[in-house]
Amino acid sequence: MKRKSFIRFASAVGIGISLLGTYACKETKKEKVENSEVVADNSDAEPFFELSLAQWSMHKMIREEGVDPYSFAEKAKNWGFTGLEYVSQLYNPELEDAGYSEEAMANFVAKSNAEAEKYGMKNVLIMIDGQGNLAVNDEAERNETVEKHKKWVDAAAAMGCHAIRVNLNGSNVPEEWIKNSVDGLTKLATYAKTKNINILVENHGGLSSNGELHAEVMKTVNMDNCGSLPDFGNFCIERKPESWDCLKEYDKYKGVKELMPYAKAVSAKSNNFDADGYDTGIDYVEMLKIVNKAGYTGFIGVEYEGSEISEEEGIIATRDLLLKAAKEIQ
Repeated sequence: MKRKSFIRFASAVGIGISLLGTYACKETKKEKVENSEVVADNSDAEPFFELSLAQWSMHKMIREEGVDPYSFAEKAKNWGFTGLEYVSQLYNPELEDAGYSEEAMANFVAKSNAEAEKYGMKNVLIMIDGQGNLAVNDEAERNETVEKHKKWVDAAAAMGCHAIRVNLNGSNVPEEWIKNSVDGLTKLATYAKTKNINILVENHGGLSSNGELHAEVMKTVNMDNCGSLPDFGNFCIERKPESWDCLKEYDKYKGVKELMPYAKAVSAKSNNFDADGYDTGIDYVEMLKIVNKAGYTGFIGVEYEGSEISEEEGIIATRDLLLKAAKEIQ
């Protein structure tokens, strides 16, 4: 589906700066002064989280329009973000064609670091895809997958990230999936611990989108550098044959509640918006209540996946919705 034309770059800069100031907010507190109730104006405070951008929000720009993935830091800065969440597959075929060689990975790290430093951005994490399945029944394949992920652990450490995001693809039998997931994650997290890197699992389809089973894996692994990355929208457990339409979906609010005790990052998925700027499929106010109640104060990453408006418009709309929703719960 074709998207609307992008907002002009200079306009995005101005909007980003002005709207951040507009929506930044503080909790309104009531104070007693000589038996009179005075409402303190705290409207200029920051939200309880920091804003990062998931690079996947730009995947159409990169894949279809030829936007350089290394312009990520510059664009995120101009859109009003402070943190960067990289996506490994968006640097293919560059890395893939090189077999993820030491030289290719070092080049990726050096260029990404240079851009982040140039624009004063924080490297938060790297989302890893296409590097094998950590929850398959075949132990040799699981071990191979762990080895493939180690180079990304090293890259994350060299970039100052705190984590990599992995997927738990493999068996669809709950008992097998839990056992395999615990094994694969424990092996990878054991290595990552030596690099001071967290291994995070997103609810990303299949059994990983079953909040109860996902939380059970986290509890069983029981390592301080292995946690969850709750995504507001990825709770489809089973899709229709030959279709992307969801056949079986887990309750998203229940799922986020179950994953938040283990969360070391959070992803704000978005697709479509109503006339007031609210996501039509996800109650952001309710989601932020859940996140806030869990005591989370880290980065929340914007991940726009819609098609009714351009990626740039969707990124800005999601950013503004997060800030507005944060104001409504405080």
